[in-house]
Amino acid sequence: MPEPKLATESQDQFDQLQKKLVPLWKSIQSFNQDPQTIVVVPSLSVDMVGAGAVMQAYEERFLFLLLLLRQPRARLIYVTSQTILPSIIDYYLDLLPGVIPSHARPRLFLLSPLDASVRPLSEKLLERPRLIERIRSLISDPDRAHLVPYNTTDIEKELAMRLGIPMYGADPKFFPLGTKSGCRKIFLEEDVAHPLGHENLASKDDVVEAIIEMRAKKPSIKQVLVKLNEGVSGEGNALVELSGLPPSGNSNERPGIEDRLRAMQFELKGINYDSYMRKLEARKGIVEERIMGEEFRSPSVQLRVTPLRSVELLSTHDQLLGGPSGQSYLGCAFPADSGYASLITREAAKVGNRLAREGVIGRFALDFVVVRSNGKWDPYAIEINLRKGGTTHPFLTLQFLTDGTYDPESGIFTAPSGQQKFFVASDHVESPRYRTLTPDDLFDIVVRHNLHFDQTRQTGVVFHMMSALGELGRTGLTAVGNSHDEAKATYARALAVLDQEAQGV
Repeated sequence: MPEPKLATESQDQFDQLQKKLVPLWKSIQSFNQDPQTIVVVPSLSVDMVGAGAVMQAYEERFLFLLLLLRQPRARLIYVTSQTILPSIIDYYLDLLPGVIPSHARPRLFLLSPLDASVRPLSEKLLERPRLIERIRSLISDPDRAHLVPYNTTDIEKELAMRLGIPMYGADPKFFPLGTKSGCRKIFLEEDVAHPLGHENLASKDDVVEAIIEMRAKKPSIKQVLVKLNEGVSGEGNALVELSGLPPSGNSNERPGIEDRLRAMQFELKGINYDSYMRKLEARKGIVEERIMGEEFRSPSVQLRVTPLRSVELLSTHDQLLGGPSGQSYLGCAFPADSGYASLITREAAKVGNRLAREGVIGRFALDFVVVRSNGKWDPYAIEINLRKGGTTHPFLTLQFLTDGTYDPESGIFTAPSGQQKFFVASDHVESPRYRTLTPDDLFDIVVRHNLHFDQTRQTGVVFHMMSALGELGRTGLTAVGNSHDEAKATYARALAVLDQEAQGV
């Protein structure tokens, strides 16, 4: 069936806008200080459950992009659902190395629809044509401007077209490539090792049949994961225990699997079997073996495909996971262990080259699990995140603050001084006691305890998501050190100081 004419015209309009990224990217790469406008709309158009304070905190998580104001002719328009505290803005501007804050401040424009509802920010903007016109009026030259979203759905695409500027991110038409089923298809076609499993499942019977087939192929499987095609931070995952079931082919195998499926353990609180299966029917999903081993890690690789179609391997991280079955993203350590960093980077490059051939641009990440047996690490690709993620903001914070570079061959990040840099970061620095603190209290604590990022040594702590302190007792931080041990110690000291100060209130 042919595509409707309006949809075709809309895609053509978007494609023409995207072509503007090519000369803009060439200009940015040449460091010629040409004027440019960056419009940041950190809209979370994903399936997340939480209060408005959570959404606002995640929208503020990308305030590190204020460090782009180091470019003396750059203008930054940053949009959030609610107004950001002025002291939080001052905090980031004071981090700017080599720039006078009073020079940067007039080039920063903060806008808000003043809408605390739990809906994507992009949707809120599309409902407000006057606010969109206000943003357009602040763009000095549409040919030298681009939109930076968190993730890219049809509403971000529509927003880019309404603003008349290109979007630095994957066209939503590539969305299927980043689903759990789409990932497995790419891994198979690009010869990237991944867990045994099945994709495009849409019912309980599909899942049961897939598990039966998997047990026939590999009777030793003890656990499997059911994953919704669309899920963030492990929140669409459920664990199914298979140990102790009748052997493969036994007449009692199917009813046994059905019972285990009904008892599966959900990563997201508040989910029950019936609601989860309804989502599976609506979105489809996968089931795959849960990789297990005595030594088990969950690293990731960050890449980007530039508008010039080159693939760049940006960083590796070891993810810090938690939750009921250890599948929820809590934070990361950078860089990933050198024992497997180059292994996962090589596998990620295969996927990066495939996505570049498909026409994808922007940042994305590949999640892996690695297990060690007989002294050898074996990597398994788990998923592709066609968006910015939890490892994006701490890495770019480090990069912007130090002007350092990451070498994908050695897995080492080096500042211009020659000093290697490391960090530990988390979005989940939280305690009920932290609700007694305001961002201004936090700044006072940081200064009194000498935790603030030191531009001379290029070590210390950078906080984010501070607006969630009062309502949720939650913030985030990136602890930078000159070694893994120093970064971990700085992170631990920051937590200890916060606990001590909150206790003493």
